[in-house]
Amino acid sequence: MRDDCDDTMSGAQALVACLEQMGVDRIFGVPGESYLAVLDALLDAPGIAFVTTRHESGAGFMAVADGKLTGRPGIAFVTRGPGAMNAATALHVAQQDSVPLILFVGQIEAAMRGREAFQEMDYRAVFGSVAKWVAEIDDARRVPEQIARAFATALSGRPGPVVLALPEDMQSVPVARPALRPVTAPAMAAPDETMAQVVQRLSTAERPLIVLGGGLWSQAASDTLRALAERLNLPVTTEFRCQDFLDNRAPCYAGDLGLGMSPALRAAVVEADVILAIGARLGEIPSDSYQLLSIPTPKQALIHVLPDPEEIGRVYQPEIGIVADAPTFVAQLADALRETAVDPNRMQALHQSSIAARDLPAAPAGVDMGAIVAEVERRFHDSAIVCNGAGNYATWLHKGFTYGRFRSQLAPVNGTMGFGVPAAIAAAMRHPDRPVLSFAGDGCFLMTGQELATAMRHDAKVVFLVVNNGALGTIRMHQERHFPRRVSATELTNPDFAAFARSFGMPGVTVSETAEFPAALDAALATDGPALIELRTDVEALTPRQTLSAIRG
Repeated sequence: MRDDCDDTMSGAQALVACLEQMGVDRIFGVPGESYLAVLDALLDAPGIAFVTTRHESGAGFMAVADGKLTGRPGIAFVTRGPGAMNAATALHVAQQDSVPLILFVGQIEAAMRGREAFQEMDYRAVFGSVAKWVAEIDDARRVPEQIARAFATALSGRPGPVVLALPEDMQSVPVARPALRPVTAPAMAAPDETMAQVVQRLSTAERPLIVLGGGLWSQAASDTLRALAERLNLPVTTEFRCQDFLDNRAPCYAGDLGLGMSPALRAAVVEADVILAIGARLGEIPSDSYQLLSIPTPKQALIHVLPDPEEIGRVYQPEIGIVADAPTFVAQLADALRETAVDPNRMQALHQSSIAARDLPAAPAGVDMGAIVAEVERRFHDSAIVCNGAGNYATWLHKGFTYGRFRSQLAPVNGTMGFGVPAAIAAAMRHPDRPVLSFAGDGCFLMTGQELATAMRHDAKVVFLVVNNGALGTIRMHQERHFPRRVSATELTNPDFAAFARSFGMPGVTVSETAEFPAALDAALATDGPALIELRTDVEALTPRQTLSAIRG
């Protein structure tokens, strides 16, 4: 910040000073005239890098990915009106994925409100259902107060998104130099008497199952839970797209409660006498459309550990409800639980079934995605950050890749298309020492493919893998299942994706035969920056285990 002789600065400068004091080092955004003063103030904050993206959705997705990787709020800046609406999808991702995010939005001057001025919007009304808190900083003197509250709100309880609107006139008002300390989420522990109930329930259970999910985890918590589970023969499963919460090679890992969950794991949920859900909401996908646990009272004894009291009892009535964050509770449990009555063969059988589920049949035609994922797995299961958006192509990744460490999977729980490309760019910037791979279907890729320009500008070392079958595969699958042979609106006209990549200045190659992939991957990894590989697959290979013809039949 400017080293002025007095203790006053503009509202915009105070805002940037607060971000510095909160430890922010990276902002993603699309510049707009509604926050020009903030952009100017950032010139005097060399510790904060502004990453200019090519669309506001890209900025939002990058901020979500950064929040997932750091555990701190991801920061995005967008302009008013259209810019804010373009970023709205990222708010929904952050909400359903329980990721701390702060979206700053430019706003019209206060004197113009209520006239439907140029790009005027009521952000509280528009974003109130997808953000934990929405506010406008009308008074520049309250910048420190509202920035501190934004960070505390995004991090506390169930993490999630916050929206702060910045009126143009507020940004130029002189105010006192702020002084803030970084915000940390308060630790929440279970009371001793409640932990005693948990220990009693688990120590006498014969068919317990632990379910992990949510947004407050760490590598240390994962390691602690693994050691406890293996010592006491407790099988552990993860919610949809939370597979990296536990090393998938761990003997206690039972697979994931995702789309197409294994029959063995589904049966384990149904037959469990105790389910310990830590951070997991047990929503639509993990519960198989709310079929695996009765509502409101599950027949399984449910111990539900969540950091937000409003979430406990929202869908299921637990036998024991606990307001606690996952790392704190796991540490408590590891200290308190000493023995169980569990048959060790059950944990071993579930783990073996999770391994068997990764054995995918060969594709009937075109590039074999099972073999592609197996090659990536062979090279990178311990080190890579693997990113994806939404689409059937991701099923091969989720079922075939072994996630070996915490935060190796960046995938949207809310199933939004276009997430993987921006997420990979943010991951490469945050962890330049780790291999980063982005998987995207042809439909998914073109929703944010323009962010290749951002990857080139920042030398983000990402291997982009575009799975091209010429169709919106997931919707085509549902069409063939419900309306066989009546194909509507799901066939795509695509560019030459490899040539598209080369137009940005990065290497781009097309793989039409599975055997070509290892050499193409070697070449992509050898480049100093990003590279793209287009994988020509056949629409007949619609899912890992069912062909289009079989689904139609």
